[in-house]
Amino acid sequence: MVVHVDVVVVGAGLSGIGAASILKRDRPDKSFLILESRSAVGGTWDLVRYPGVRSDSDMSTLGYSFRPWRDSRALADGDAIREYITSTVADEGLQPAIRLNHRVVSASWSSADSRWTLTVVRTPTGAEFTQGDPQGETIPITCSFLHVCSGYYRYDQGYTPEIPGLESFRGRVVHPQQWPADLDYTGSRVVVIGSGATAVTLVPSMAGRAEHVTMLQRSPTYIASVSSVDRLADRLRGRMPERLAYALVRAKNIGRSQLIYQFARRRPEAMKGILRKAAARRLPQNFAIDPHLTPSYEPWDQRLCAIPDGDLFSAIRRGKADIVTGQIGRVTPDGIDLVDGGHLDADVIVTATGLSLLYLGGMRLVVDGRDVDVSKTLAYKGMMLTGVPNLSMTIGYTNASWTLKADLVARYVARLLTFMDRHHYCSVTPQADSAVASGHLTPLIDLAAGYVRRSIRSLPKQGERTPWRLHQNYVRDFLLLRAGRVTDSVQFGLAGERTPPGMPTGPSVHRVRRPRRWRRQ
Repeated sequence: MVVHVDVVVVGAGLSGIGAASILKRDRPDKSFLILESRSAVGGTWDLVRYPGVRSDSDMSTLGYSFRPWRDSRALADGDAIREYITSTVADEGLQPAIRLNHRVVSASWSSADSRWTLTVVRTPTGAEFTQGDPQGETIPITCSFLHVCSGYYRYDQGYTPEIPGLESFRGRVVHPQQWPADLDYTGSRVVVIGSGATAVTLVPSMAGRAEHVTMLQRSPTYIASVSSVDRLADRLRGRMPERLAYALVRAKNIGRSQLIYQFARRRPEAMKGILRKAAARRLPQNFAIDPHLTPSYEPWDQRLCAIPDGDLFSAIRRGKADIVTGQIGRVTPDGIDLVDGGHLDADVIVTATGLSLLYLGGMRLVVDGRDVDVSKTLAYKGMMLTGVPNLSMTIGYTNASWTLKADLVARYVARLLTFMDRHHYCSVTPQADSAVASGHLTPLIDLAAGYVRRSIRSLPKQGERTPWRLHQNYVRDFLLLRAGRVTDSVQFGLAGERTPPGMPTGPSVHRVRRPRRWRRQ
């Protein structure tokens, strides 16, 4: 028997649970399912279990707009965030709608029926999660609208570059994304390869038990010490209504993060100086800021790494950790030889070398019998694709909390569904005119991170202006998604109307058919 619902939410992580909560609140008349490929809710925060895993954004903005964060910690660990998600499921009454171990393999849109048919594989509970062909029972599920909240990286494996001699190493080699529960590194010499957010979290966390931890980086990244508590939140807590206090702290932190980002982009040399001086105050006097903390790129070309209360710098000052900048020559049975002739002794090597990007969870998209080449589509408002009806996706910010954008997208989807019901439309399809389609196009995620560069050809494109530009700016997105029209640059369809030929294969050049009513929706 085929199950049909109004909306399917793909993914039960922070984004998916938030989207389902908002849908239930704003459109209680809509039926929905949440399909999660893994055996538990929580997404990234259930998958990743390496030592010290935590948020690198404050929890008043990483948390949901409708659910105050009550913990005193502004930067929370993975366990606390996972509990926050699971308690949201309970309090919002979402459990009956969640289907665990349900992986969406493909989604096929039929204009004749105005619905998506999903090929869903129900995998055995406890089976090892792999991105390859899943084994299990195939279940057909149909829906009128598909909202994908699966993030953009592979869950079954991270990225590990080819490292000469790695197979000869006598110790343990682990990737943070698949952290082994039985790893005991007490008294061990640990080398963490990498310099990103995962590496700067692992090093001070492991330094407490390890003999010594070295962060081996090919090139440095910008690192900023931030307070682990929010003093304003602590002052307001208990002195005013909880939701009001949460809203004020949230607004303050949104504004602060946007100001810091804009300052960094407009005055990069000044930002470099601030970061350099702040690090020097916490590090030993003989620590070489150059080259270890002097990246070759500008601030926020890549995401800035936040360390709570300068914990990485404190571990270095205590002599429990250090940073080495250099190229790996070869891994030996007892450590790593560097190109410059140096050697690092190691009992454990951690390859914190990044993510493997996987757009839309790797699912195959088909529209009216034609496969969609996602790389040839344009992203509309950063959340829909040209030529693909009734599909939205959540791509969070790279310069602020992911959930800020997820919340805006979820509320926009609810507005869009309301507009479609009011006007008896069954489909909505973004369309770009010829000027946009033939203009200067860039990858959707405009970030100089390695995981983006490695997968850049598989990403949708973005244009030069709104609504075809993915803004890394909450205020602009708020105006666009919360206050802007839902009728610009889209084609609405009635039941049985076919998607124009050729739309799924690239940016549309068809003219936009305007809705009958033009008042602000």
